[in-house]
Amino acid sequence: MKRIEEALEGLEGAGRIAILGHIHPDGDCAGACLGLYNYLRTVRPEAQAQVHLEAFSDYFSFLQGAEQVDHRFPDLPPYDLCFVMDCGDRERLGPAAKYFDSARKKVCIDHHITNQGFGDLYEIQPEASSACEVLYGLLDPEKIDRETAECLYLGIVHDTGVFKHSNTSRRTMEVAGALLEKGISPSYIIDETFFKKSFAQNKALGRALLSARLWLDGRLVAGRVTAQDMQELGLSSRHLDGIVDQLRVTDGVKVAVFLYPSGEDSREWKVSMRSNTEVDVSRIAVSFGGGGHVKAAGCTLQGEWTAVVEQVAAQVERQLKELE
Repeated sequence: MKRIEEALEGLEGAGRIAILGHIHPDGDCAGACLGLYNYLRTVRPEAQAQVHLEAFSDYFSFLQGAEQVDHRFPDLPPYDLCFVMDCGDRERLGPAAKYFDSARKKVCIDHHITNQGFGDLYEIQPEASSACEVLYGLLDPEKIDRETAECLYLGIVHDTGVFKHSNTSRRTMEVAGALLEKGISPSYIIDETFFKKSFAQNKALGRALLSARLWLDGRLVAGRVTAQDMQELGLSSRHLDGIVDQLRVTDGVKVAVFLYPSGEDSREWKVSMRSNTEVDVSRIAVSFGGGGHVKAAGCTLQGEWTAVVEQVAAQVERQLKELE
């Protein structure tokens, strides 16, 4: 797919367009969805575009269109066109999957290495830093306004860890530079949406660090917050961004693992993994029914939290031996 306009071909009149992303949307997911939403308002103002996403961080609320996002997923007539952003497979759409299934035309834009491609049209670029970087390449740069640029820059910042992860390339920096020329404030986006944390979030980080243990002779670190922690602090999963990255920078660690409850079942955990080396955590996540990137991936597992970590540690150890 060369341009987003290719996906719009054949869309007569106003047209109803759905924009979807993965469950537990992060900065790249929210940025890609809202970036496309704002771009479509410019190039196809007569279209009726609607973003359907689970609730995301309050720190993203300044993005244009954030207040228009539907978090309730009501039953609706089939859409003419459905865009899926930053999502490796249909299952990770969660409650929004029904809009994808019934849409007359389906388009997927993503960068997950585990994405095999789904939909009528798809653009999958595993070498890209983020879905926002992929999306930028499909847009007409001259038609990107400041509001769209803010969304795309936010997504790139979050998926690259402010341009310090190994997925940051020359292309990533070129795209970021072009977005800066649209008049956005990089310091605001970085400080207010990436580094800024509430007192309760800082306490959650403290709980995770206090619980942390080392496995594999210090090559793997893992920590967790419990359902009780989250209830006491008044937090949900969308408030836990950054904890696994703090674990990741532990001296001597090859892989960091962070666990938090997936729901009411205190023995079912969302497992977030980060790699500092050649260990491919996406391989591990896929083996447990999850997905992600080589350096950042996740899955859901059940059991006592240390037993869950031991399952992950066994696969990390296997890869480390392969790399010796």
